[in-house]
Amino acid sequence: MRVVPVGLLRSLLIGAIAIGCWLTIVAPAQAATLSDRVASYPNWSSLPGLKAKAPDLPYPDWMAGTWRVTSTLVDLQAPLAPDIVTPGFESNRRWLDQPLEFPVRFGPPTYSAGPKPLPDLRPQTPPVVADRAFNGLAIARAYLGEAVASVQAPDPNQQLVQLANGDNLLMRMTGRAWEQPAPQVFVASELSRQIFRGQGRPQFNSVETTSRYKLRSPDLITADQITAIYLTPQDPNYFQVGDRPVALYRYALTLTRTDAADRTGPAGNL
Repeated sequence: MRVVPVGLLRSLLIGAIAIGCWLTIVAPAQAATLSDRVASYPNWSSLPGLKAKAPDLPYPDWMAGTWRVTSTLVDLQAPLAPDIVTPGFESNRRWLDQPLEFPVRFGPPTYSAGPKPLPDLRPQTPPVVADRAFNGLAIARAYLGEAVASVQAPDPNQQLVQLANGDNLLMRMTGRAWEQPAPQVFVASELSRQIFRGQGRPQFNSVETTSRYKLRSPDLITADQITAIYLTPQDPNYFQVGDRPVALYRYALTLTRTDAADRTGPAGNL
């Protein structure tokens, strides 16, 4: 069985990529703000404080459009090694300093927002959100090529990655938060519960993706993105580890605008 790399499990803009059943609010964050959390890397010892039942991430207007992303893994750490190291951690070292490119896009939601309790007759401007199916497929194929058959994202809280060999990865978002400390800075975090079904028993984990985006020009964004892997109660080491991350991955992202108006075609088609 081909091993799914961490790049497929993280959520850049899958909105997460990040992406069901909502949990209650998780434990308080180690840092006061998401910006503080990014700055404190790699000294993370707990889950972030995220909101349950939060809506989809509303990205700033300057992220609307289609972008070419260059993503480079610049650091990876196993904070609890050698006692606990996640499967695949050492093999993921091959991605260190190896840039990958893929398209992503942001715009009005492509899914139904669902009924509202009361009608709102005021003019509404659609939020800018990630095209999760399109972005998820682009990211997955950047790592695995045609081994990825499809990515489905029926709503902002779940995502299914189907591999050509019949294996699949189900992601359910369990919390998210965001802040905009400056007009040209946007920081977001999402936590997902992930189940990989392949040969043998299903594999479970929780994945946090926290990203800090900065607008450099109308056509250029840079970002610092951190993915943290946590154990779930299905893992025999869970009660020993608690909410401490067992793997950390840091990425440097560059987003270059290609065509802000490219929203044609069904989501998920590349």
